[in-house]
Amino acid sequence: MPKLTIACYYFPNYHPNDARNCKLKGNGWAEWELVKSAKPRFEKHHQPNIPLWGYTDEADPEIMSKKIDAAVNHGIDTFIFDTYYYNDGSFLERALDEGFLNAPNNSRIKFALMWANHDWLDIHPYKKVAPVKILYPGIVTKKTFELICDTVIEKYFKHPSYWKINGCPYFSIYELNKLMESFGSIHTAAEMLELFRDKVKKAGFPDLHLNAIVWGNTILPGETQPADPANTVKTLGFNSVTSYVWIHHVALPEMQTDYLYVQKKYFEYWEKANIMFDVPYFPNVTMGWDSSPRAFQEDKYDNSGYPFMNTISGNTPERFREALFATKEKLLENEKSNEKILTINCWNEWTEGSYLEPDTINKYAYLEGVKSLIVNW
Repeated sequence: MPKLTIACYYFPNYHPNDARNCKLKGNGWAEWELVKSAKPRFEKHHQPNIPLWGYTDEADPEIMSKKIDAAVNHGIDTFIFDTYYYNDGSFLERALDEGFLNAPNNSRIKFALMWANHDWLDIHPYKKVAPVKILYPGIVTKKTFELICDTVIEKYFKHPSYWKINGCPYFSIYELNKLMESFGSIHTAAEMLELFRDKVKKAGFPDLHLNAIVWGNTILPGETQPADPANTVKTLGFNSVTSYVWIHHVALPEMQTDYLYVQKKYFEYWEKANIMFDVPYFPNVTMGWDSSPRAFQEDKYDNSGYPFMNTISGNTPERFREALFATKEKLLENEKSNEKILTINCWNEWTEGSYLEPDTINKYAYLEGVKSLIVNW
C-alpha cells in the first residue's frame, strides 16, 4: 500500500509582539485575544473554545517543540505554514523563523509553505458598520516576487526538514487571481512561475512542485476565483491542486449546518475535481467552521458576510475521524496519482473554528482521530 502523507495547515498569528500587529493593536497582541473574548452568539453555540495548553507563544522554540511532538505522535507528517509577504516585506514569520526553525526536534516533521497572497484586512475583529479596510494589499511587483523566490529557496527549501515531493520542494499559492493581477495577465504570471522554477533548479533541486489552492465559494471580502480553474491551473503550470477548507466548495445554508451535509457536498466537489484537472487533486479534510470570534462581539450575529457567517455544527471528533476514513477509501480508489496526500484544515485556526490543537473539552480527541487513520492505513 502506498504511503499516506498528512499535511496540516498552520496559521501563524498566535505569537505576541509581531511588529505589524504591535503597530496596529498594541504591544503583546496576538489572535489569542479574539479567542479569549469570544461569546456564544446563538442557541447551543459553544464559545469560547479554550486551549488545553494555554495561550502559548508559538515563536518560543519550546512551545513549538511541544506542537511538533503532538503532531508527529498522532500521525501528521507536515505543517504547511501560511506565509505572508507583501511589497513592504514579510508578516507573521516569527512562528516559523523563531519557533519552528529553532525547535530542537524540528527534524521529526516536515514543513512547507503556502503563500497566502490575499489582501490582509482589518477584521480582527470586524465591526459591521466599518468599511472593510485593506491593510496590506496582496498584489506584488515582479521585484517583490523574485525576492520571495530567492528568500524561500535559501531560507526554507534548503532546510533538511523542508517537504519535497520526488525531491521537488512543495510550494502552494492561495489566490490565483491575485497572482495574475500582480503581473497583468495569466501568461506573464506563467512566465514568473517558470522563473521561480529556474531559480529552484539552479539551487540544485530537480524542480519545483507548485500546488494551487482552488475554490468555488469566496470567503474573505475581496476574494475572487478564476472563471476557468482547470485552464488557469494548466496554463500556469501547476503540478497539483488542493483545497484550504471545505467551505470553499460548500455553501452553508443554515446558521448551524450539519457536518455530514458539508462532507457530502465536498465529496461531490472532489469527484468533479478529479475529472476537471489534468494534475492530481489532493483532498482536504476540514475539522469545522465558526468564524464568530473574529466578529465584533457586540454586533448582532447573522449570515451577512465574513466573519458574520453560518457555521458547521455536529463536527464531533467521531465524525471527523469518520471523514478521515472516508477520505482514505476514496484516495485508495483514485488511480490518477501515485501520491496519496491529504491536507487538513487546520492545526490552529482557533478563530475560524477549525483546529486540531487540544482544547479543554475534547482534549486530544481530534488528534487521536488522525492517529487512528495512520494505524489503520
